[in-house]
Amino acid sequence: MTAQDAASVSVIDAPQVAGAAVVPHGPKPRRISAGRIGVYAFLTVSALFFLIPLYVMIVTSLKGMPEIRLGRLFNLPADPTFQPWIDAWLNACTGRDCNGLSPGFFNSLKITVPSVLVSIVCASINGYALTYWPYRGANILFGLLVFGAFVPYQVVIYPLIIGLSYAGLFSSLPGIIIVHTIFGMPILTLLFRNFYASLPIELFKAARVDGAGFWRVFFHIMIPMSVPITIVAVILQVTGIWNDFLFGVVFSGRSNWPMTVQLNNIVNTTTGVREYNVNMAATILTAAVPLIVYFVSGRWFVRGIAAGAVKG
Repeated sequence: MTAQDAASVSVIDAPQVAGAAVVPHGPKPRRISAGRIGVYAFLTVSALFFLIPLYVMIVTSLKGMPEIRLGRLFNLPADPTFQPWIDAWLNACTGRDCNGLSPGFFNSLKITVPSVLVSIVCASINGYALTYWPYRGANILFGLLVFGAFVPYQVVIYPLIIGLSYAGLFSSLPGIIIVHTIFGMPILTLLFRNFYASLPIELFKAARVDGAGFWRVFFHIMIPMSVPITIVAVILQVTGIWNDFLFGVVFSGRSNWPMTVQLNNIVNTTTGVREYNVNMAATILTAAVPLIVYFVSGRWFVRGIAAGAVKG
């Protein structure tokens, strides 16, 4: 053993004297390593993979068609213009109608808001009941709900069409709201059940001792503590419903087509000149709402997941 090693052992083994400074020992940690360089390189490439298309979309939406025809895809606009954004919102043709994305935006709001509210309320009640008020067959019902989260949408479209047709709700606003609520229930119920299962059971028992019933415990104890997981549910539902195309084109009806269907019609319209700047602006406008919701409440999303959304 060398003198330096002996000194290191003596420093470690020696009792610490109150108020005495402990001398650091051992090799200094390397600030730059091959593993860290690899991680940062991977993150940089991943960020560029998503940011470059976004950059192309933004700069293209600010160019006029003569400049776009020059083929300089990555160049900044020489003469920026917001007219493509105005046309995408008000004047772009979605088939035979030339009203832009604005009707689809309000249709998406009419579909998304009630679907999100109804599905979250029902799922929170289901998760609460399955956690604290289990009844006979509750585990079987929960298993069926979880199984429903993995059923492909395409498998149940035709049965849903038949059922909604018999009920007189096919191609209507209530019909598309019911469909989104049904398909949001399994995963949201799983999230709320796991979140409530992570809460201290003593809270529920203390409330029961005080005479609180089913609804009083739910509204006075569970709901105030459910803010993080509710934000998670809102982000998931808003993103899924707002970006949905399949259910929108099948169940909503022409007068209630959401923004994604209108965007598809704008991009695929073959009459006249294909206006790439308008198409890019329309795409950004369609994706704006989920992005805003996520960026505003993203920290709550991470907190809700960490608070028990994936805890069994």
